[in-house]
Amino acid sequence: MSDKVKIVNQTICLFVFIDDIFKSIGHLTDKRAECDDSEILTTAMIAALHYGGNHSDAIGFVKETGLMPKMIGESRFNRRLHNIADLAVNLFFQLGEVIKSLDEDLTYRIDSFPVKSCHNIRISRSKLFKGKEFRGYNASKREYFYGIKVFVITNKDNKPVEYTFTPGAWGEIDGFRQMPLQLPKSATLFGDSGFTDYSHEQDLKEGQNVDMKIARKKNSKKQHAPWWNYIINVERKPIESTFSELTALLARKIHAVTQKGFLLKVFLMLFAHLIDQFIN
Repeated sequence: MSDKVKIVNQTICLFVFIDDIFKSIGHLTDKRAECDDSEILTTAMIAALHYGGNHSDAIGFVKETGLMPKMIGESRFNRRLHNIADLAVNLFFQLGEVIKSLDEDLTYRIDSFPVKSCHNIRISRSKLFKGKEFRGYNASKREYFYGIKVFVITNKDNKPVEYTFTPGAWGEIDGFRQMPLQLPKSATLFGDSGFTDYSHEQDLKEGQNVDMKIARKKNSKKQHAPWWNYIINVERKPIESTFSELTALLARKIHAVTQKGFLLKVFLMLFAHLIDQFIN
C-alpha cells in the first residue's frame, strides 16, 4: 500500500471519528459554509500528522484526492480553524477523560519538551514571543532555545491525556502546578527529579489518592526505596519515545503569524496524535 493510499484511509477514519463526535455533541456548522467544521479539523490534523503543520499542503491533498472537493482556501481555512479552536481543546480533554475512565492500569507519566519559535540568533526580531521568560534551556541537547515548553501526561499506552503550555524559561515544577491533574483515584504518576515538590505530592495523595513517584536527586531528604528507584527509571522511559514521535511531527520551523496560531499548531500535533492512536 502506497503512502498516499495510507493517508487517504487515515483521512477517512479521522473524518468519520470527528464528524461523529460533532454530531453527538450537537455541534452544527453554519449553513452558509461551503464545508463542514469536521472537514476543517480533519484537514488540520492531516497537516499536523503528515505536512509539518502546513495547512496549504493539506488543503491541496484533500482537494487533489477528491476527499473534500469543496475545501476552502488557506486564508478562510485558518479563520474557520481558529473559530473552532476552543471546541477542539475541550474535545481533547474530554477524550482524555474517556481514556482515563477506561484505563485498567492506572499508571501515568509526566514530562516536558521544548518547541522553538525561532533560532537564537533571531530572538531580537521575534514577533510571536517577546521577553526573557521564553528563553529556556534544553538539558538533553545542552542548548538554549527561544519558545515554549509543552508539558504532557500520558497513560500506560503512551496516549496523551493532559497537557499545558508554558514559557520556555519555566521550570518543570512550574508547569506541573499548572496541569489540571485530574487523574483517577489510586493512580500512580511517574516523573523525573525536576517535578519534585513534596507538598504537592502530599496534597495529591491526601486529596485525590494519587501516588506520585518522582525520581529523587542524590541530595534529596526523602529518598525512595531502591526497588522504587528502579521502577521509576523503567516507567519514565516510554514517554521519551512518545515525545520523539510528537516532535517528529513538528516542522523545523512552525509557520505562524500570531502567538495563538503557533500554539494552535502545536496543540493540533498533540490532538492529532491522540486521535490517531485512539482509532488505531
